[in-house]
Amino acid sequence: MLAVAAFAAIVIARLPASWVIPAPSPAFACADVDGSIWSGTCTGLTAQGSAVGDLTWNVHGLRLLMGKLSANMVLTRPGGSVRGDFDFGMGNSLTLHDVQANLPLDQSMKALMPAFRSLSGTANANVAFAHVVNDVVKQIQGRIEVHDLEDHDSNGVTPLGSFAVTFPGGGNGDPTGQLQDIGGPLAVQGTLRLMQDKPGLELNGYVTPRADAAPGLRQQLQYLGSPDPQGRRQFGPIQFTF
Repeated sequence: MLAVAAFAAIVIARLPASWVIPAPSPAFACADVDGSIWSGTCTGLTAQGSAVGDLTWNVHGLRLLMGKLSANMVLTRPGGSVRGDFDFGMGNSLTLHDVQANLPLDQSMKALMPAFRSLSGTANANVAFAHVVNDVVKQIQGRIEVHDLEDHDSNGVTPLGSFAVTFPGGGNGDPTGQLQDIGGPLAVQGTLRLMQDKPGLELNGYVTPRADAAPGLRQQLQYLGSPDPQGRRQFGPIQFTF
């Protein structure tokens, strides 16, 4: 019996990842799988037909004793990466710890977020904690920044600037972060709410054009109505669903 138990333990410890990774599907697929279920690599990961990058993982074995599948994961792609600890729970839940990301808003990323297809830039994130259930963010603590955001349309390229949203964490209800600009042609102060009744976000706040704002951008802001005595125009609620 001890020999059988030892043999089973060795098989599980060395079980090739390619034996347990699901076959390619329209949702997710790997061009190649290497390593074991405890420490492995998925090369050429795609999601919904869009290239995502290369994924490596290291499973925290001791946490399995607490009924949790937990792993440190690193996703690398041209010009960016995502790394952190991810706990997969029952009921399609996911908990994130100490996640750091630096990603370009390129074509493959925008394919996953059609509402922002006309935008380009670079996104940085430092998330200390987040809890997601059924693709809906229930809690989040951290800061997300978007740098050198530009809008591409039939009239050309319009620089929008750089922005940050900070989520304090805790509390009940929809997670809401403080939105502000961190440089560029628009001065922005407001909130960003992550909706729980449906995957998406809602923006509210005030915007003021700076001296270097393009004439076309100033003209677009006029659709928001007349400015207040401080020169600010109110926007929102503006909702985007995913």
